[in-house]
Amino acid sequence: MEHQNCGHELIMESIKHNMIQSDELDSMVELFKVLSDSTRIKILYAISKHEICVNDIAKILNMTQSAVSHQLKNLKQAKLISSRREGQTMYYRLSDDHVHLIFNQALDHIRE
Repeated sequence: MEHQNCGHELIMESIKHNMIQSDELDSMVELFKVLSDSTRIKILYAISKHEICVNDIAKILNMTQSAVSHQLKNLKQAKLISSRREGQTMYYRLSDDHVHLIFNQALDHIRE
């Protein structure tokens, strides 16, 4: 089957010229992989409401601290969350406003 030309050469060239670079593409793919896990989404939801420690997240999600810590590590590597230490306790929060925006936009989108 022959492809039909729609006559939008300038648009196609502009898109092709400005196509996302491979390193950015790889980073976006990794971001969406991290976001594709229901446990990590629940953790992000909890953290989006308030800075919180591992123990409290584990209790909220009825999970072990070890399992939560593993997921927090993935979220931290993806730069979606950050942490601070207070004595022996680590507290987690969303990294920045971009993460809040991504999370809230996704939630708004699926609630439409």
